Amino acid sequence: MNALDNLEHSEDGTVFRDVIMLALLGFVTIVILLLPHLNPPVEPTEDINAPGNVVVELRWSDDVDADVDLWVKAPGDRAVGYTNKGGQVFNLLRDDLGHVNDPGRLNYEVAYSRGRPAGEYAVNLHLYTNRARTLPIEAEVYIGIKKSPTSSINRLSYKKVKLVEVGHELTVLRFKLDDDGELIFGSLHDLPLRLRTGRK
Repeated sequence: MNALDNLEHSEDGTVFRDVIMLALLGFVTIVILLLPHLNPPVEPTEDINAPGNVVVELRWSDDVDADVDLWVKAPGDRAVGYTNKGGQVFNLLRDDLGHVNDPGRLNYEVAYSRGRPAGEYAVNLHLYTNRARTLPIEAEVYIGIKKSPTSSINRLSYKKVKLVEVGHELTVLRFKLDDDGELIFGSLHDLPLRLRTGRK
């Protein structure tokens, strides 16, 4: 092979490498340009309304490893809690056991109603277990009412309460709604009413 043949083979190799590199560079450029369009950012939308007409939320400190149970009762229906998570009116969405099976460590329970039938409603708390062994357990209860699925929640009550021992059941609030689902004036009170079922 003479020097001229070597030069031609060398130029062919260089041209081939240049074409491959340009094709690869073009492919990488296309991928980079398409990446933002594969998973576009979600535009913020207006707040999504929570379901339910009567909303009862329970919170206690995320640092406290305790099982506080929410119990709710609608007129003419069975009490709803950890042993009966659904009734004709209320549903308990989560039975929070404290830190057990809860990697997020968020201590929270919530119950929603379907409709606002007339009559008396009751909201109770029960301290089922206290692995933290600290007392009292402070809890916050928020109760709200929605007039329609698209309306916002109007706060009926917000209370901070203390559960003083394991097994303690506390009536947070009792109230009455009229035939239009409106609060009856003077019906708010916290006279004890046992709602919890079960052996413990």
